[in-house]
Amino acid sequence: MMKSTGTNPDIEILFEDNHLLVVNKPKGVLSQEDHTKEPDLLNLCKQYIKSSTNKPGNVFLGLLHRLDKPVSGVMAFGKTSKAASRINEQIRKRTLKKTYLAVVEGKIPQNGYLTHHLLKDEKTNVVKTVKKGVRGAKEAQLTYVRLEAIENLSLIQVNLITGRAHQIRVQLQSHGFPIWGDRKYGTGNNATIALHAYELTLVHPTLKKELTFRANPERTEPWLKFSNIIEE
Repeated sequence: MMKSTGTNPDIEILFEDNHLLVVNKPKGVLSQEDHTKEPDLLNLCKQYIKSSTNKPGNVFLGLLHRLDKPVSGVMAFGKTSKAASRINEQIRKRTLKKTYLAVVEGKIPQNGYLTHHLLKDEKTNVVKTVKKGVRGAKEAQLTYVRLEAIENLSLIQVNLITGRAHQIRVQLQSHGFPIWGDRKYGTGNNATIALHAYELTLVHPTLKKELTFRANPERTEPWLKFSNIIEE
């Protein structure tokens, strides 16, 4: 039976102990509160912890990484400051591994390595590719493998080397293969896009054991077009 937060919206819990909370973020939910005051994953998970433990006062929950609002998938939180600090160190050292699934427009080459320099406009929240050396630009790297191609769409697995804002969306669009439904960087007009954080691998902050968490994308379009969606 699926364990969940019991909040609105409800969030699937993939793993929980005294140090970590790992959940499957629904598409269309903010990772962290912004000016819109819409429900966000961090506060929903804090509500869950407060309710499930009957804890008085404020609840600590360390936000370790973010997913864009239209993106679904695996997200981890640190339940103690020590756990959050140790996992943040893994992120800095790039030993924490993130794997995504995406559906892109067009038949993308079988596999590839993409590297760009990205610059974020904080006012518009839009990221663009720029030449190396531009002030404020950060290098972004990823690799991908095409799993299946059908009806001028490709299902790909993306492995992040760096973790930059909107990185996968911008890099794939710059490569000529925008993500299905992406109205910010592609030709879509959807509120959600076909990008899903499928797998997260980290070393447990106290057990020192490598753990891998997975969540499949929703069985909706365009994912349903593909027979090769990875199963548990």
